[in-house]
Amino acid sequence: MFGYIRAEKGELKIKEYDTYKAVYCSLCRRLGKNYGILSRLTLSYDFTFLTMLNMSLKEGCPKYEKKRCRVNPFKKCMYCADEQAFDMPSAAAMIMLYYKILDNIKDEKGFKRLFFKLIKPIFSRAHKKAKALYPDIESAVYEYISEQNEIESKSDISIDEACEPTAKVMADILSFCSDDASQKRVLNRLGYCIGRYIYLLDAAADIKKDIESGAYNCLKAEYDKSGNINSRVVPQLYVCVNEAAKAFELLDIKKYKSILGNIIYIGLESTFLKELNE
Repeated sequence: MFGYIRAEKGELKIKEYDTYKAVYCSLCRRLGKNYGILSRLTLSYDFTFLTMLNMSLKEGCPKYEKKRCRVNPFKKCMYCADEQAFDMPSAAAMIMLYYKILDNIKDEKGFKRLFFKLIKPIFSRAHKKAKALYPDIESAVYEYISEQNEIESKSDISIDEACEPTAKVMADILSFCSDDASQKRVLNRLGYCIGRYIYLLDAAADIKKDIESGAYNCLKAEYDKSGNINSRVVPQLYVCVNEAAKAFELLDIKKYKSILGNIIYIGLESTFLKELNE
């Protein structure tokens, strides 16, 4: 994903930051173990959030232990001993990465396109493994890509319609964090709001680059009219943040509530203000 779902580190207590970093490092370790060393390139704070949310809804208090970092053997990091909690997020990361590679092959030109063609076989095996373990996530992401490609082929799509595929796939992925029907509904709503937030923020952050390259961007028409897209996007981002917060408050969080709350209540707003230079 894009790394837009992250904590405001300056507002975390030292213990909270250490836990947040330990989950990040544990996800990196699990990606490497399950899908190979290059899979660590998919690591982002978005999937760290997904992992913490997945862990927060389950009973028990995971143990953490200090081990040497696989990337930097001279450094020791804290890792979570409960590795199974990282299986679903790491599989989702690999499935999303694979389809991102396919999308880049379709959209990029020259050396960049050649690069993605060269790395595609490397990640194909990891994708097949993740797909076999979590076929429902595979189906959700495949449908998302198909819908997104269809939308980008049309010229009269509204901003709301353009956001819909990303909102839906995030709703589906977050729903895998719980087996409880009522919690699934709340997670679905939370994921939908976050997915819409991600799409809008990414489109606004990339608007100038996409205009120069000729790439698709649902905000182009709005930008051409005003020359400044922030006044159109920022209010919508605030709606996404507020609705995500309402959904979050309905979750039965058993641990990491202060860290997750930091991400939802502070991190989302802080991130889009920084990305859009507000």
